[in-house]
Amino acid sequence: MNILIVLTVFILMEGATWLIHKYVMHGFLWVLHRDHHDHSNRGHLEKNDYFFIIFALPAIALMYVGSTQGFNYIFYIGSGISIYGMAYFFVHDIFIHQRIPFLKNTKNPYLLAIRRAHKQHHKHTGKEKGECFGFLWVPVKYFKMYFNKKAE
Repeated sequence: MNILIVLTVFILMEGATWLIHKYVMHGFLWVLHRDHHDHSNRGHLEKNDYFFIIFALPAIALMYVGSTQGFNYIFYIGSGISIYGMAYFFVHDIFIHQRIPFLKNTKNPYLLAIRRAHKQHHKHTGKEKGECFGFLWVPVKYFKMYFNKKAE
């Protein structure tokens, strides 16, 4: 049952991520997310990186509270959020933005579709008119671009 909670939360986080990215990061917290689009900060860290802390704190709090209550469902909800956060870090920061060169020349159609959708998202430097706010699931047209090539 605990694994089911973690897996369900992980899947639900994709929807939460889409909503948060579109309405919070491209909304009232654009002041933190802007440098991720306009690359105005030339250092290793961006203001956008504060979102790591903002999103980690509730997960840590849930895991702490759940662990003090005998590792109940609250702990596993926090674990699902944390695992999603780790996946986000590896895929977004390491794979897509190449903060650490890894899988730079991949031929994997799924990874190429995610990378392409994210590039489409970044072609918009302002907070309006964005697209592709998701993370692990992106519009089907990007998957078709790369999966159809496999069939040829």
